[in-house]
Amino acid sequence: MQWLNNFSKSLYSLETLDMRFAKSTTASQNSASDASRTSAPKLDKRPPLSGTKPSKWWTIEYCIYYLVFIIVVPTMVKQVYDISKPGSPGWDSFSKRLSRGWIPGRQIDNSDAQYANFRDNLPYLITLLILHPLFRKLYGTFWRIDNYKLPDGSNTSLSHDPSSLAVADARLQRRTFFDFGFGIIFLIALHGVSAAKVFLIFYANFKIATQLPRSYVPVATWVFNVGILFANEFCRGYPLSVIARILLPDIKAAQDVGARIDSYSGLIPRWEVLFKISILRLISFNLDYYWAQAEGNSNLTEKKHVAALFLSERDRVSYGAALRDFNLKTYFAYTLYAPLYLAGPILSFNDFVFQSRNCLPTTTMVRSSLYGLRFLIAVLCMELVLHYSYAVAIIKSSPSWTQYTPYQLAMLGYFNLHAVWLKLLIPWRFFRLWALVDGLDAPENMVRCMSDNYSTLAFWRGWHRSLNRWIVRYIYVPLGGNGGGKVKTMLNVLAVFTFIALWHDINLRLLAWGWLTTLFILPEVIAMIIFPKRKWKDWPETFRILCGIGATGNILMMMVASLVGFVMGVDDVKEMVKGIFAGWFNAGFVTAAVMCLFNKRHEVPLHVTKVGLFEGEADLEGLHVEQVVKYTYDFMDDFNGTELLEDFELEDKMTRAEARSPARKRSMGRVGAEV
Repeated sequence: MQWLNNFSKSLYSLETLDMRFAKSTTASQNSASDASRTSAPKLDKRPPLSGTKPSKWWTIEYCIYYLVFIIVVPTMVKQVYDISKPGSPGWDSFSKRLSRGWIPGRQIDNSDAQYANFRDNLPYLITLLILHPLFRKLYGTFWRIDNYKLPDGSNTSLSHDPSSLAVADARLQRRTFFDFGFGIIFLIALHGVSAAKVFLIFYANFKIATQLPRSYVPVATWVFNVGILFANEFCRGYPLSVIARILLPDIKAAQDVGARIDSYSGLIPRWEVLFKISILRLISFNLDYYWAQAEGNSNLTEKKHVAALFLSERDRVSYGAALRDFNLKTYFAYTLYAPLYLAGPILSFNDFVFQSRNCLPTTTMVRSSLYGLRFLIAVLCMELVLHYSYAVAIIKSSPSWTQYTPYQLAMLGYFNLHAVWLKLLIPWRFFRLWALVDGLDAPENMVRCMSDNYSTLAFWRGWHRSLNRWIVRYIYVPLGGNGGGKVKTMLNVLAVFTFIALWHDINLRLLAWGWLTTLFILPEVIAMIIFPKRKWKDWPETFRILCGIGATGNILMMMVASLVGFVMGVDDVKEMVKGIFAGWFNAGFVTAAVMCLFNKRHEVPLHVTKVGLFEGEADLEGLHVEQVVKYTYDFMDDFNGTELLEDFELEDKMTRAEARSPARKRSMGRVGAEV
């Protein structure tokens, strides 16, 4: 059984999830074989770190927590299962939204249009995942690297060893030629004649970056792309029939021709819905080019004369492309890259160019297979949830909240949020898996379970993580980050969440979500100021209880904000909350639920980390102590508890450091002013 234990540790290690979480990038890249080991890393027994305390796993306190788990968690599942059975309140209303399931005796809740579209087309997407890398390999056999002409100005030769810059440049040309050609075919298949509209927007953005005076590029980039975001929403994708009716109102034939052309709309007629992810790539290209002009015409490997495999991800994102790489072919290859085009994860232009030029040792077949297995497990989990919990269909049917008990109402909201988490996690992991199989390592978007969060800022750092990193690099840091005091920082956070809300969809509900999220961050920030950990060193148990209270409040506020933004809207959430709090009995239920949250969501997860530190090893997915300290996001952790606000830009602290050069500092400051 040892092999099974080792396999499970490897399957659920952070390295399998994303090699960016490895202890040392350079250490993990010493060889491809090191990156592809299937056994978990061996942990060296180390002495306890100073200040840590013995395990509490078998104390009376934690035995009470175990009892709470055993009783409460099954009843949580039972509540939503009971209201999903035939004959339950509202069955006649929400059962119309159910579909035939593959589990005997169960229907499936496939009522979420976004996930239903992905689920129904998953077999075709898997076929594409298999064929796309095979087409690339076939292309590579006919068009070998030595058939390519090197970029102008390159003084290297292909006759050198395989690690030479010349071979890397040739590999970049080969990949971008294929990505450009395949992307055109892919885009036409997706959007039909509307592909021409996408190309036109892409080309206009490229001209803004390359033809305007450099000082105008940031403001022009933001005005153009935010304007496109609004125009796409209000013009509904610019149908030609509508354009003909506006320009030629008296010529019916022109409108008919426009409608006929619009009918060739491809597999996804509403191209503007998916274009939002492309907006981020367009901004990334323009601003990376803007900053690259201040750095010169060489990439970092040429400047520092270091092997590409030993560059950190920070260097790849900041300096991965030379000026000569910012050309039209590479630009279209980046914006049309098929595995990441529809939903991401978001990869910066610099990182895309670097990985297209250099094959990272993290993209191994073994690691991709393990990641694919985790994807399949997530899909199976979602299938079980949709077959046995109809929470999504119930809420979509707008039921009378008075027909449910407070416990049932709370579980309806809770399991809806789990469905939202899974419906986003699964497509993101699929498209990232596709990119991994194709040789590109994009960031993992979901790095922790929805139920394993008790810090508001840490939650958003781990939810759609690639977007968070994009926001930090292109908005938060140029605005000043956390360098202007707490008030300035909160204004920057408000600007960030307002942009995120508008980017998701231009409606009041998501704006309310963005502003609520910013509002709910304030208690956490204020608590860190009032109760800094350094002042509670002599009262650790009291501080632990205070942390639990704060964590419980954070959980409740995060649930409310997420339900408002992604599930129900403001009015329905207000009605649900009224139903939960109505009457003394209901108030007693809420009190008991809060106590369970205090125990379940804070005490045990936080103690897991501390035990590993005391025992000299952290048996958390095979991580060493330093890794646990570095990558634990919990804001009340003994090692980084008071630094949460700075941790909002944990992924980009080095970006602020890199701005030390006068040219880069002026560039980022100008972008911030224009944002």
